[in-house]
Amino acid sequence: MNAVMASTNQRKKIHPYKFILWVAIGSIIMMFAGFTSAYIVKREQPGWISFSMPVIFWYSTGVILLSSILMQLAVSSFKSRDMGRYRNLVGLTTCLGIVFIILQTIGYWQLNRAGIKVEGSGAGVFFIIIFGLHALHVLGGVIALLVLFFRSLSGRRRSYNVVPVEVAGTYWHFVDLLWIYLFVFFILIQ
Repeated sequence: MNAVMASTNQRKKIHPYKFILWVAIGSIIMMFAGFTSAYIVKREQPGWISFSMPVIFWYSTGVILLSSILMQLAVSSFKSRDMGRYRNLVGLTTCLGIVFIILQTIGYWQLNRAGIKVEGSGAGVFFIIIFGLHALHVLGGVIALLVLFFRSLSGRRRSYNVVPVEVAGTYWHFVDLLWIYLFVFFILIQ
């Protein structure tokens, strides 16, 4: 009887990796909320230069939304032990993450050419901090996806531990939602 209760209690607990992920997500949300709040306050200062979002950011939004869909399909494929499909989907998600970062970089260069520069205006400083930090978080997700991808190539699969795949999937969806928040924020605030 005690073994059954212990097993039931163990299943109710959150895995330590998932707990750490949720704590990290909470911290990241607070950080970006602080930056976007500061942006709202600072934009009322004299000399502030506003900007409109380059079209390329719309494309990067489509790319990250598609990558989130592919990541969810990858998690489902892993759970059903369809490793070939899982490997392909994780690989595609990784590639789209890299494309997203490239598109973001091009968008920043476009803003820089339009006069929104780090050294020239508060908007430029906030832009590079907010979008740069988001790109770094996406890069962290790409690295995690690369690890999953290379693990899937090894072929030695003794156990199907879904936790790392779920953690990476949750994180990937989070950076997707974070981008949507930032994108809508900058469209509405301008």
